[in-house]
Amino acid sequence: MERSAFIRLAPSCEVRCGEATYRITHEIDLDSVLGENVATGERKRLKVADIEAVQPVAGGPAEKQRRASDISDKAWSVAEQRWAIIKPLVDRGIIPRAEVEAVAAQAKVDPSTIYRWLSDYSHSGHLSSLAPTTAGRPRGRTSLSPEVEAVIAGAIEDAFLTRQKLKPSDIIEKVEAACRQAKLPVPGKNTVRARIAALHPQLVLRRRGERAKADNLGKPVRGHFPGADKPLAVVQIDHTQLDVIVVEETTRLPMGRPWLTLAIDVYSRMVTGYHLSMERPNANAVGLCLSMSMLPKGPVLEALGVPGEWPVYGRLAKVMADNAKEFRGKLLARACRDWGIDLDFRPVKTPHYGGHIERLMGTTANEVRKLDGATFSNTRQREGYNSEGMANMTLGEVERYLVDFLTTTYHMRLHSEIEMTPRRRWQVGLLGDGVQPGAGLPEKIADAEKLRLDFTPCLERTIQRYGVEMDKIGYQDEVLYRWAGATDPDDPKRPRQFEFRRDPRDVSRIWFWDPEIQRYFAIPYRDLSHPSVSLWQIKAAKAELKRQGVLDVDEDGLFKAIARREGYAEEARAKTKAARREFHRATRVKPAPMAAPAQEPQPCTPSLREDDGLFDTPPVIYGDIEPAEFQR
Repeated sequence: MERSAFIRLAPSCEVRCGEATYRITHEIDLDSVLGENVATGERKRLKVADIEAVQPVAGGPAEKQRRASDISDKAWSVAEQRWAIIKPLVDRGIIPRAEVEAVAAQAKVDPSTIYRWLSDYSHSGHLSSLAPTTAGRPRGRTSLSPEVEAVIAGAIEDAFLTRQKLKPSDIIEKVEAACRQAKLPVPGKNTVRARIAALHPQLVLRRRGERAKADNLGKPVRGHFPGADKPLAVVQIDHTQLDVIVVEETTRLPMGRPWLTLAIDVYSRMVTGYHLSMERPNANAVGLCLSMSMLPKGPVLEALGVPGEWPVYGRLAKVMADNAKEFRGKLLARACRDWGIDLDFRPVKTPHYGGHIERLMGTTANEVRKLDGATFSNTRQREGYNSEGMANMTLGEVERYLVDFLTTTYHMRLHSEIEMTPRRRWQVGLLGDGVQPGAGLPEKIADAEKLRLDFTPCLERTIQRYGVEMDKIGYQDEVLYRWAGATDPDDPKRPRQFEFRRDPRDVSRIWFWDPEIQRYFAIPYRDLSHPSVSLWQIKAAKAELKRQGVLDVDEDGLFKAIARREGYAEEARAKTKAARREFHRATRVKPAPMAAPAQEPQPCTPSLREDDGLFDTPPVIYGDIEPAEFQR
């Protein structure tokens, strides 16, 4: 059985707190529950932040950890078909046998199959648990030749995306006929159906002559946002560049305007998460914001020294975003689906679809304009005000100010649209108010580290006797020894590719997925004397060496070039904003590295690769806030 991704906090559920196992008896408030010690019967108030998942019984059946990145497109398509079948039955509690039989009859499967799918999904919380365990090939491989793929794409373009509105079965026939005519292997029917299913619904409607229907697809009803009937049912996310100039920490000289990514719960108007940096938003910023949205915020407030509460955590049902490319990565979409997040996009030039996040962005922008160094929104407001000269707050200080405003002011202030404060609305939505019942406390993420790492870039490499190399940097650990020189199990003539993961903000270690042990291991530098650096520093040093005519550089030469660049940046940081930004990227505290596992390494699932848009802009090195759960 697959390991559960969430911890239920409802009465009768068992959880771990400290060294004891408790059975939850009552929901006390947003931050705590009452639990009964299973062994002693003692009752105790348990803080949500301290609750962990119950560990598997020693000697019992092992819980497997499937990775979304290992599932082929074909198997993933099957998982989504199964999800569509059981979705009306999920979270229903006791389901009448007649309903299950009706669903099974419609899906043409046995009722026991429906029960098994429900059990697998409810236990793991991941869509990947519904994928067949043997069907399809590993992700990144395909049994179809480029010629067959071209035939399928041509049939879809020429016959399906037309006003003739042919059925998928018609397209399958055309593909089969064309492949036989060209003496090519005939693809499976489900393969063609999967290619059609992957098309964007609006594209299909427009190309088939239904522009009006495409324009109105998903259009919300005025006065009520569809689906936002409880906390975390719908979350909107977006970016903005703040109208304030921040200064570099050492020199206190201006660097420029930071970028803010915010996410808001539509039901309550509570902010669920954020990401603040000096770089333009990319998929990494989106992933960090989404993972923060689902994790408890206590460690964030403690690290920033902000008083108050921020009781937002749990599974996100739907995330609505605009059409920016950082939201459009295929692997980011798969990661969201695997965590049960429905990633949806609003049509272009329809701001009313994102009205809640737009209003929050406006509120935040107005608050930031109160700070010294504000740039204002137009030249008339700026007249006579030297924004750079007045700037005096660092990025960290602006972050503290924003979080303090959101938690102690915005969340506690009457909101005209919901006619109560966001904090009160959140509480009513979860615990009820004596008139309407609440939805109950959200499920807590069972493994915070895994959640964060699901949005970390991944790469494939072969393993040699000296270890593995990435961007001229060598990594080695004894866990790699037995895989040195391994060949592909499907093609012994080819070297085997293994999956690694790294955080672009700190590449001093990478993480290796052992395909037999089914665990990740931290792999450090081969030369431990090298300092921690970011991927941005590596790319900048390579670009500088290329400008100097150095095309072939070894590991030592690369780190010497990085050291020289840091020295130049330190000397020049008082001269230009660009130089100060470079120094800022290189010297700000990096995120706390993930501790290497001692005995039992923590499982984790990669979801993003380098080609998913994560490296379109340099990574951010500014001292990200890491919840305590990330550190072992």
